[in-house]
Order: sequence, then C-alpha cells, then structure tokens
Amino acid sequence: MRRSAGLLLFRRTREGVEVLLGHLGGPFFARRDRGAWTVPKGEYEDDEPAWDAARREFQEELGLQPPDGDDAVPLGEVRQSGGKLVTVWAVEADLDPAAVVPGTFRMEWPPRSGRIQEFPELDRVAWLSLDRAREVIVTAQTAFLDRLAEHSA
Repeated sequence: MRRSAGLLLFRRTREGVEVLLGHLGGPFFARRDRGAWTVPKGEYEDDEPAWDAARREFQEELGLQPPDGDDAVPLGEVRQSGGKLVTVWAVEADLDPAAVVPGTFRMEWPPRSGRIQEFPELDRVAWLSLDRAREVIVTAQTAFLDRLAEHSA
C-alpha cells in the first residue's frame, strides 16, 4: 500500500484560520484549481516513521526547514481515491510563500514524445481560508480541514 505523510501549516488571522496549501505541479494540473491543491506531503516506506517522513517531505517539497512541531496536532489519516493512505499533522506556524523553492520531478512530456521535462512538485503555495481551501483541496483531504477546524475552534 502506498503511504504519504505531510504537515498542514496553519495560522490565525483576524479573518479566521488560514492553511498553507500547494498547487500540484506539472502539466496535468496546470489549468486546474478545484482538486489540484494539497497538503505538502510525500510517500515513505514502512521502515520510516510517518512523522519523520512528513518533516522530510515538507523540506523536499517546499525547500524550507519544517517548523519544530513540538505542538503538532495529529489530524489522522485519509484514504485518497487512488488508494493512497495519507497521514497529516497540523502545525501552527507562519512562512512566506515567496520563500518556497519547490522540489522537482521528471516525466516524459508531451506523452510519447521521448522528451523528458522537469516540473515543480508544487508550482505555487498560498495561504487560504478554510472555506477557500475546501473548494480547491484534493477531495479526500477535506477531512483534514474539518479536523483542524474542530481543533482550533
């Protein structure tokens, strides 16, 4: 079974709680908004603790040190439509999206062209209100937003 782990950063503003999400990079998501935003996360093997993977993937995907997470809130797991099991922790922290230096991946594009191109794993990151995040996040990950809202109420 494929597993991913990630950190959902959140901050409190006068308008309410905001979360830091990333827009999935690459050509398949370039023109999509709904369902194309995600918690920064990545896959890990069974022998790596999920918490360690979440912190490693945060650094790989955003190019920034993860916050210490001493007060991290476990948001549990969800199973995405493709079958991947995703585990997430919420961490209250602030960061400037302009400071992000995303990791990259390589794929053949256009299909069957023989050309290998490099794309950012996340082509942009942004702070979004919980309502806006619910509109655009990968459907299964909505549960993390609901659990965070319960915690921060």
